[in-house]
Amino acid sequence: MKIAVLSDIHGNIWALEAVLADIKKQGVDLIVNAGDILSGCLEPAATADVLISLNLPTIAGNHERQLLARCHHVTTADEQKNADQFAFDHTTSTHQTWLSLLPPTLEITTDIFMCHGTPSSDHTYFLEEVDEHGSRLASANRIAFFAEGIQHSLIICGHSHKPRTHALSNERLVVNPGSVGLQAYDDDHPYYHTIENGSPHARYAICEQNKNSWDIQHRCVTYAHEKAAATAKRNGSESWARWITTGRA
Repeated sequence: MKIAVLSDIHGNIWALEAVLADIKKQGVDLIVNAGDILSGCLEPAATADVLISLNLPTIAGNHERQLLARCHHVTTADEQKNADQFAFDHTTSTHQTWLSLLPPTLEITTDIFMCHGTPSSDHTYFLEEVDEHGSRLASANRIAFFAEGIQHSLIICGHSHKPRTHALSNERLVVNPGSVGLQAYDDDHPYYHTIENGSPHARYAICEQNKNSWDIQHRCVTYAHEKAAATAKRNGSESWARWITTGRA
């Protein structure tokens, strides 16, 4: 089986369309979506329309929850509040109903499990840990703890926007495809930290099952990021424009 894994699109229709075009060339059997779909100051309605029409196996991320709560999530990160509120204000009841029906986790096959953050939390990084010094690759013990009880050979996560593949025991893999739509940001949960991928390329992953394990390909796709950045700036977010253009926070 060969699947394309999307996550953290954040309403970036230009990045999504470029990634979908690239996927068409890869001969995949299935496309899946690991959440954080619309929140952001870009094109949430157009993004929702495309994804609803594709009917992909999809889960909700923390931003789906926050969007549906109309930004009542407790945080001091104003950019996150504004991202959720903008997406709420610029989507329809049809879009929001679609989001409300998405599950928090999904068993795609007996070999593939998908969550947004960790299996028990949409707001915790699976493969990173954060302290007062910033964000870094999590310890093997921490990752194993989050994966406990999940015996699927491929565990998909998102949330951190950081493309990573981590090997667990019993030849299991945890794969974060990175973000389709936003290559840098800052956050204050649980401590202030930044995430940076260093370029504007849209990220996704291709996971191909072989006899004993999975081959993982992390892909970086060029797209019209200047259009996305101009839209962010026009909609009032200089930060999003910078993050999209540079991949740096």
